[in-house]
Amino acid sequence: MTVEPLPLTGERTVPGIAEENYWFRRHEAAYLDLVRHCVGAVVLEAGCGEGYGAALIAGHAARVVALDYDELTAAHAHRAYPELAVLRGNLATLPLRGASVDVVANLQVIEHLWDQEGFLAECARVLRPGGRLLVTTPNRITFSPGRDTPLNPFHTRELAPAELRELLAGAGLRVELLAGLRHGPALRALDGRFGGSIIDAQVAVVVGGGTWPDDLLAAVSSVRAEDFEITTDDLDASLDLVAVAVRP
Repeated sequence: MTVEPLPLTGERTVPGIAEENYWFRRHEAAYLDLVRHCVGAVVLEAGCGEGYGAALIAGHAARVVALDYDELTAAHAHRAYPELAVLRGNLATLPLRGASVDVVANLQVIEHLWDQEGFLAECARVLRPGGRLLVTTPNRITFSPGRDTPLNPFHTRELAPAELRELLAGAGLRVELLAGLRHGPALRALDGRFGGSIIDAQVAVVVGGGTWPDDLLAAVSSVRAEDFEITTDDLDASLDLVAVAVRP
């Protein structure tokens, strides 16, 4: 069965679109790094979006429940990834009983939420003792530099490393890892080719509404998940934050 792709709205990334490949691979890199925590586990992906990440996790987990609030998005994930148990629901009140999952995955979602504290309290509630919350989110310092409000209109509140750590601890979770995702050597070389930042080069085309230059589109299409690095060094300079927190 052929499943129609979700439309690009700027709120989420989707696979299989050349112009979107940089962002898709950037998100995929975090899933590939964090999936080790999901082996044999019952996993809730809170905010599954298109569903590709939950499907990746499902190749390693015992069971994956994929949750999204948007009706169109949840219906797409159900059709595109039949291996998932897809639910439509509000992340402010997770539709699961307490202490029912081993892992909650929340990748590139918390920055969209109005009540981040309430959401993390819900994550702590549904996690079993010893269970892990996996979070990635854009680093406010580098994603919206020098701004009081997020650059992305779909984001409500972006976080710096110290702010994410404080939120997780405030929910009663023990922070096991706080790391940052950044460009590896191949992407740093592309940064140099495109005036210092391949991200800025892409944004300029999108904001300007022009045609993608052939060389830029070819470069963006060539990006792989392996071209990103995740490290605990110099967190403030990272592109995305990557956290693992444990329910005591």
